[in-house]
Amino acid sequence: MKKLIVFIIVGFFAQLIDGSLGMAYGVTSTSLLLAFGIAPAIASASVHLAEVVTTAASGVSHIKFGNVDKNIIKSMTIPGAIGAFIGACFLSNISGDIVKPYIAIFLFLLGIYIIYRFVYKKVSQSAPAKPFTKKRLVPLALVAGFADATGGGGWGPISTPVLLAHKGTETRKIIGSVDTTEFAVSLAATIGFFISLGWQDVNWFWVGTLMAGGLVAAPIAAWLVKIIPSHYLGILVGGCILLTNSRTVVHSIGFSSAGIYTIYAGVFVFWFVSLIYLLQKRKRHVFHEVSNSNS
Repeated sequence: MKKLIVFIIVGFFAQLIDGSLGMAYGVTSTSLLLAFGIAPAIASASVHLAEVVTTAASGVSHIKFGNVDKNIIKSMTIPGAIGAFIGACFLSNISGDIVKPYIAIFLFLLGIYIIYRFVYKKVSQSAPAKPFTKKRLVPLALVAGFADATGGGGWGPISTPVLLAHKGTETRKIIGSVDTTEFAVSLAATIGFFISLGWQDVNWFWVGTLMAGGLVAAPIAAWLVKIIPSHYLGILVGGCILLTNSRTVVHSIGFSSAGIYTIYAGVFVFWFVSLIYLLQKRKRHVFHEVSNSNS
């Protein structure tokens, strides 16, 4: 009973984070299953099976709240599904550990840029919006889908920060679109896993509990994306990217234990200071607007 409650809670918070920040469901859930000694392929298959249901609920919720960009969905859904299917079929024969440090370093630097963009950089209000092109979206979807299946989570952590680094689309629509397209990615990965592994090894207890928690969290997360201002969503996503990739980065570089905790502390301080600075910046902006309206 205790294990049942724990997994439902994990599924709830994993989907709450994923649905509101566009990432972390697969990483959170897979990490938990691996901690219980489940083989990587089985853990990834179980998480993706649960995600078929939770991402469907999340996608419907995001569409209902208007958190989607049709261009992103049309361009990324099929390539993402293809990448995930290929990754799932070949998971037992490949290792993502070789490229994982390089991806982590890239995303870590991208996280710093996202925080810089949303917090410190002055964005011109007259700058025209630049729509995403298929030449950018299709390769991104293929890589993110493949990484998602082989690593147990990668669609959101790769797609969301790369799309956020592009100016012109609302943050909430990027998050909502990534979450909505993830349904096809999860479905394709699940089919690939069952072709290569079969149904017999799936632990339906893990799947059911993760599904239950995720179904409750999906509409709540979509509502939060709707009401939270874009700049706050941006800095939350940036901080999440830094924290989730910092462990891989510091281990790949070979820091000592003391150095690792120093890096973690530095990342957290940078994120916290940036958030405080943003709050003060927005407070001054509101104050000036009120003063101008009264004068």
